[in-house]
Amino acid sequence: MSTPKVYNSAKEAVSDITSGSSLMSGGFGLCGIPENSIDAISDLQINGLTVISNNIGNSGRGLVALLKKDMISSAICSYVGGNPDLESRMLKDEIKVTLVPQGTFSERIRAAGLGIRAFYTPTGHGTSVALGKDEKMFDRPCILEKALHADFAIIKAEIADEYGNLYFKETARNFSPLMAMAAKTTIVEVEKLVKIGELSPDQIHLPGIFVQRIYQGSNYKNDIEFKMTKKESGDSNED
Repeated sequence: MSTPKVYNSAKEAVSDITSGSSLMSGGFGLCGIPENSIDAISDLQINGLTVISNNIGNSGRGLVALLKKDMISSAICSYVGGNPDLESRMLKDEIKVTLVPQGTFSERIRAAGLGIRAFYTPTGHGTSVALGKDEKMFDRPCILEKALHADFAIIKAEIADEYGNLYFKETARNFSPLMAMAAKTTIVEVEKLVKIGELSPDQIHLPGIFVQRIYQGSNYKNDIEFKMTKKESGDSNED
């Protein structure tokens, strides 16, 4: 018997995300992005989203689907390269973008999950990152950074059991476990859904207590990766 956490589709899992919601989205570049959840959200008639993600899409994919529909009013991220859709909106003042150093970005999310309200860091001191922030002197000058919370987190894992215990494949884990801990509601799409007990304790990267909704995704694209033989790559050496 499946648990109440298991949903039939992405559409069903994201249906209560409303205008003005804050949304964390896992992934680094296009690695580990929750493609099905993003597509389902793009079909909702909502706007004014605050999106917290390392990059707000890349190469025309991922969260770009929400940008193109003017669903995002504010973005908190670390990287905007490779994203002409975001660049265009920034230059036209159509979106508020807050750039956060990547280490600070992940630590602000981690702090939220652990109940830490804020922390001091030397990163960004003396730059525009420090504007308007409290400063204190420790062994060096530091600025105050506040924890990052969200109403929803959408993430992707390779395997989940029906309680929501998650296994991530290698670097596709990236920010996702931290985001799951920092959001009120965590929605997880998985490539494989198994029964409780089929994942061994050593395989579990994130316990199911941090997961509220799970569904099995499909139709994943992998067109940024392809196999090349030595001949195709111009290497004529034989083994």
